[in-house]
Amino acid sequence: MDNFGNSGLSYIAVEGVIGAGKTSIAQMLAQRLNAKLILENFEDNPFLEKFYVRPEDYAFRTQMFFLLERYTQLQDVHQKELFQNFVISDYIFEKDKIFAYLNLSDDELKIYEHVVTGLDKGIMVPDLVIYLQSSVERLMSNIRKRSREIEKEISEDYISSLNEAYNYFFSRYKATKIMIVNCEETDFVNNPSDFDELVNEIFKSDLSAVKYYNPSLRKAAQ
Repeated sequence: MDNFGNSGLSYIAVEGVIGAGKTSIAQMLAQRLNAKLILENFEDNPFLEKFYVRPEDYAFRTQMFFLLERYTQLQDVHQKELFQNFVISDYIFEKDKIFAYLNLSDDELKIYEHVVTGLDKGIMVPDLVIYLQSSVERLMSNIRKRSREIEKEISEDYISSLNEAYNYFFSRYKATKIMIVNCEETDFVNNPSDFDELVNEIFKSDLSAVKYYNPSLRKAAQ
């Protein structure tokens, strides 16, 4: 496992808009690092598919289900598995607010904020957040390729609004170190060398509070 254990990074979260590839990257990192893996169970949400069809009717129920499930899942971060030095997740608890402010009405937000205020104090913050940044066109292409039944009603307008909200949120994110990765012309999942370079960038000793990584610029310079 090289010198990853000396990096000071024990809890890494991978984030991105729907279709960015965060779950695949999280799974690959967990395998590479022999890490405990925490994945968001979006398929367990009984309201999600209905939300994509009728957001005004199902936004609040969808949001509250995700909020409580994410809270329950992330309690496990405090309990690392034996022989595992790393924890990898494919989301951060704070991102729940992105969806809440995008989808809930003012009255619903008041209830949401009352609940979330009592929960987020007990959540452990990652040592590093990796934000996979991509265009709406690339995100929609990825969503269509994987053809999940639950996502068949997702509109391009919704992904565009979500992408804008994510970019705004993570451009101002200061809770921990963040690495913003331009994924537009890179395939970390199907190109092993691209993934190897990503891992090397993550564990560089000079990792700053905010790091921008654009693999396409590195390739152009070679």
